[in-house]
Amino acid sequence: MTPLKLSRVATALAASGMLLSTSVLAQEEPPQEKEPEHSLEVIEVKGFSTSLIQSLNQKRFGDTVSEQISADDLGGLPDVSMADALTRLPGISAVRTGGQAAEINIRGLSGDFVFSTLNGREQVSTSGDRSIEFDQYPSELINSAAVYKSPKASLIEGGVAGTVELKTASALNNEEQHTFNMNARGMFNDRAEDVPDAEEYGHRLSFSYQGKFMDDTLGVSLGYARLYQPSSSTQFIGLAYNGRVDVDGVEGDTDGPADCPRCEYISEGFEMQHKGGEETRNGYMAALEWAPTDSFTLKADAFVSKFDSEEFARGFRVKLGGTSTAIANPVIQDNVVMGGTFNRSKDSFTRVELVNDDNQDFDQVGSYGLNANWQINDNWTARFDISHSRAESDFRNGLLWSLVAEDATAVSPELDENISINYLLNGLDLPDIGLNQTGAFTDIDRVMVSKYGIYPYENKDQLDAYRVDFEYMLPANDWLRSVEFGARYSTREYNNDRSVFEFGSDSSFRTDEPPLRLTEEMVEQVDWQGEFAYFPSYLSIDLDKALNAWFPSGIPQPIQTWGPGHVGVINGPGEGSDYAWTMFESGSVYEDVTAAYVQFNIDTYIGDLPVTGNFGVRAVDTKQSSTVYQPATKEVLVFNPDIGKYGDYETVTVGDPAQGAQYITDEVGLISDRYRFTRLTDEYTDYLPSLNLNFQINDTDQIRFAAAKVMGRAPINRLFANANVRVDEVFAVQDPETGDIELSAPTAKISGNSTNSPYLRPFYATQYDLSFERYFDETEGAFIAALFYKDIESFIDEFTTDPFDFAGNGFNVPTEVEALVTDPDGEPVFGSDGEQLTVTVPTENAGYTTAVNNDEGGYIQGIELAYTQIFDFLPDMWSGLGVSASYSYTESEIQKQTSLGGATVEQGLPGLSENVATVTLFWEYEGFETRLSTRYRDAFVSKQVAVNEQVVNFDSETVVDYQASYNVNDNLGVLFQINNLTDEPTKSYFGQEALTGTIQYFGTQYYLGVTYQL
Repeated sequence: MTPLKLSRVATALAASGMLLSTSVLAQEEPPQEKEPEHSLEVIEVKGFSTSLIQSLNQKRFGDTVSEQISADDLGGLPDVSMADALTRLPGISAVRTGGQAAEINIRGLSGDFVFSTLNGREQVSTSGDRSIEFDQYPSELINSAAVYKSPKASLIEGGVAGTVELKTASALNNEEQHTFNMNARGMFNDRAEDVPDAEEYGHRLSFSYQGKFMDDTLGVSLGYARLYQPSSSTQFIGLAYNGRVDVDGVEGDTDGPADCPRCEYISEGFEMQHKGGEETRNGYMAALEWAPTDSFTLKADAFVSKFDSEEFARGFRVKLGGTSTAIANPVIQDNVVMGGTFNRSKDSFTRVELVNDDNQDFDQVGSYGLNANWQINDNWTARFDISHSRAESDFRNGLLWSLVAEDATAVSPELDENISINYLLNGLDLPDIGLNQTGAFTDIDRVMVSKYGIYPYENKDQLDAYRVDFEYMLPANDWLRSVEFGARYSTREYNNDRSVFEFGSDSSFRTDEPPLRLTEEMVEQVDWQGEFAYFPSYLSIDLDKALNAWFPSGIPQPIQTWGPGHVGVINGPGEGSDYAWTMFESGSVYEDVTAAYVQFNIDTYIGDLPVTGNFGVRAVDTKQSSTVYQPATKEVLVFNPDIGKYGDYETVTVGDPAQGAQYITDEVGLISDRYRFTRLTDEYTDYLPSLNLNFQINDTDQIRFAAAKVMGRAPINRLFANANVRVDEVFAVQDPETGDIELSAPTAKISGNSTNSPYLRPFYATQYDLSFERYFDETEGAFIAALFYKDIESFIDEFTTDPFDFAGNGFNVPTEVEALVTDPDGEPVFGSDGEQLTVTVPTENAGYTTAVNNDEGGYIQGIELAYTQIFDFLPDMWSGLGVSASYSYTESEIQKQTSLGGATVEQGLPGLSENVATVTLFWEYEGFETRLSTRYRDAFVSKQVAVNEQVVNFDSETVVDYQASYNVNDNLGVLFQINNLTDEPTKSYFGQEALTGTIQYFGTQYYLGVTYQL
C-alpha cells in the first residue's frame, strides 16, 4: 500500500473515484491553505475484494453515517435486483415477495419510511406509495448505491429510516477510453415441476457500453438488461379470526370479548394454492455527458424499466361458514378454535371454492434528467438539475371460482350443501386437512364455474422537479471549508382508477347468471407434490376456454360505475349491485413541495484532532390535496300515492345544488345527483436541522456523531380521500310449504372506511448516531460499531367506531333495502301481480374505520457491528480468503394492536427484526472466485395478501446464496450461482405461532452463464 499525501477532502475523492453528490461529477478540490498534509492510506486490492474495500473507502471518507456498494460489487455478484444487493449491508433486511427481495427495511423500519433517489432525484413508484419497488431496478444498470442513515441539509427530505441513493454510470469518470460488457445466463427453478404449467427455465441478459470521444470531452453510456424469470410456489394461507361464537358451551365462560364473554374466536377459513407465472423485466439506461472545459459539465440521462408479470393461483379457498356453522370436536387454545369439524348448516355459508385466479401486472418506471455543473471560479460552484420521474401500473386480477354441484348435468343444477371440513392447525407446519367432497373436486359432472370477477387497479404517478445548488469555498477559514445553499421545487400528481366486472356468485348457483358447465377440453387434473402431497387433487381450468364458452358474444370488460343499485342514481332500475366504490376509490392526489437549505461544511482541528463534517437546516413547505366526492343532499317531502289507502307524504333525500351537487355520469351512463366533485387541501411547513461530525483519532480510527430531525410523508396513496360505504346484501328464501320467508340476516349492516386522508401529516423523528470505525493497516478490511437512537413522534393509526352514525355524519345511506325473494333452489318467487316478491329489510349501523396521526410514538434504538477482512497475510493461494459480516440488534417500545388472531394483542412495529445478520465467506485465486452468503433475520411484522391485505407476524428466516466464477482470460468469464440454496420458506402467523398465517415455498434458483468484457 502506498501512502497518499493529500488533503482529507482530496483523499476522499481519490478513494475509488467517489462522486461528490448525486448531481455532481467528482472534481478535484482546490488546495486548502490552512491544512497540513496527512498520510492516509487508501486500501487498494483486486477481485471481489476490490469492491468490498472500495465500499469501505467510500464509507470512510463520506461526511455522513452511510453504507456503500460499489460498481464492482454489483457486477461481481449479479443480484436479481437492487434489493438483494442492499440486504448485504449492516442494519438492512428485506421482505421477500414471490421468493425475491422486493422491499427493504432499514433499522427496524419498513419500506414506507425509506426514501429513494436515482442520480440524486426523487423517484415515484408503481407500488402506489412512496417506497420504490427495487426489483424494477436491474443491478446490471446501477453503477453504485449508498444508504444514508444520517441526513444532511443538502439531501432531499423524506427518509425517516434512511435514504437509498442509486447511481447510473458516468462515461467521463471511466478509467478506460471504451468499455463493453456482456452478461448472459440461464436460470432453472427446481420447484416448478411441482406446479403444473409453471415454467422451469428463465434467462438474464445484459449489455453495457461506455465511451469517451472528442478528446475526452464527450461521454456516452448505454445499457440494456433483460430478465425473464419464471415464478412458482406452493402455499397454505390461514385467514383472519373474525368470527365469534360460543363453541365449547362452558357455563360461566368469560374468556371472550367484552360484548360476548362466553364466545371463542373462529377463523374465516384458509387457502391452499399452487402459484406460477412469468416475470419479464426490460431495463434501459442512457447518458450523454459534455465537458467542453474543466469547469463545466452538462449531462442528460434516462432510465426506463418495464416489468410485466403474469401469474396464476390455483387450488382451494375454504370458507368455514361463519358463526352459524355447526362445529363438532373443536380444538380450542387460548380461546381460539384451532381446528375441528365444520359442517354446513341451514344458515351458514360453509363451502369449498375451487380457485383459478389469473393476475396480470404491467408496470413501467422512467426517470429523465438534465444536470449542469459549473465551477464559476476557484471559490464558487453552481449546479442545476431538472428531472421528470414517471410510473404506471396496470394490475388486473381476474378471479374464476367454482363450486361443487349435486349434479352438474342437471338442467337446473343445485349446490351440494353436504359439506364437512375437518382441519387442525400445526403452527408453523402444514395443517391436517380433510374434506368430505374430495372425490368431487376432479369430476366435471360435479364441479361448475359459479363466478367470474375482475378488479383492476390502474395507477399513474409522475413528478417534475427543479433544483439549484451553490457552494462557496471559504478562503483561509480555520473552521469551515465551504458553505452550500440551494432550493428545490417539485410537483407531483398521483392518479388511481378502479373498475369492476362481476358475474355469478361465489356462494351459490344463480339462475339469472347461471353457472358454467365444464368440458374435458377446459380442465386438467392437478395433484399436489412434496410437503403438500396429502392435499386433495383438483381441476385446473383454462381461463380463456372457460370464459369464451361462458360469454360467447365476447368477454365483458370492467367498468367504473355507480352500479344500478346505488342510492342516488336517478336513471337506473332502482335495484341491483352497488359499485359506487369504483367511483369513490378513483381520483387524484396533488403534492407541491418547496424546499431550501443552507449547509456549512466543517474542516478544522480541535487541538491536534482533525474534525470534518457539516451542519445546516432544511426548510420544507408542503401543499397536498386530493379529489373527493362529497355528499351534497337535502331532505324534501314528496307525495307517495302508494302509502296507505289514499297516499301520503314521505321524506326523501335528493341532491342539493345549493351545496354544489352535480350530475355525475359514470362510464355506462348512470347518473347520480347527490355528490359534488371537489378537492381537499392541506399545507404545512417543517424545519429540519442536521449535524454530522467526523473525528479522525489517528490514521486508522475515527469516530462519527450525527444528530438530525427527519420527516417522512405519508404514502402518496394514503393522501387520497376515498371514503366509501357499503351495505350488506341480504338474501330472502321462502319455504314453499309454509310460505315463511327466512332472511340471511335480520338487518343489512352499513359499514365503511376512510383510512386515507389528505390531512395526514408526515412521520417525524429526532435521531442520533454514534459510531467507531477502525480501518486495518496491517491487512485489508475494517471493523465498525455503531449505536443509533430514533425518537419517533407519531404514526398513522387506524381505529374503528362501531356502531357509527353514518346518516348523522352526512353519508347518503338507506334506512332500508329490498331483498329479492327466492325459493330454496334460488328461483325467483312471484306475487299475484306478476312481480317478484321483495322483503323490506331495515339497515343497521356497523363499523367505520378511519386513520389519524396519533401522538404516541416512541423510540427505536440499536447497535450495528460490521467486520470485513481479507486474509492476505496467509501463504500463497490462501491469501485470497476473506470474510464480510454484519450484525444488528434493534429494539423499540412502539407497539401496535391487532385482532386478526381473535383477541386484541400487541404487535411489533412493521419491518422490525430484533436480530439481523449477514455473513459472506469468499476466496479468490488466479481468476477463480467463490463465495457463500447467508442472510438471517428473526421474527418481524409485515403484510401478507390473502382475501385482503393483512399485517401479520413473520417467522425468522435464513437465506443462503452461493456463487462461483472463473475468468478464462482477460475478457471471458463463466459463472455459476444458486439463490435460496436451502429453499427457505416464508412462514407467518397471527400474533402467536399456533395461529398459522402463510406457509409458502418458492424453490431454489440455479444460474449458469458467461460474462464478456472488452
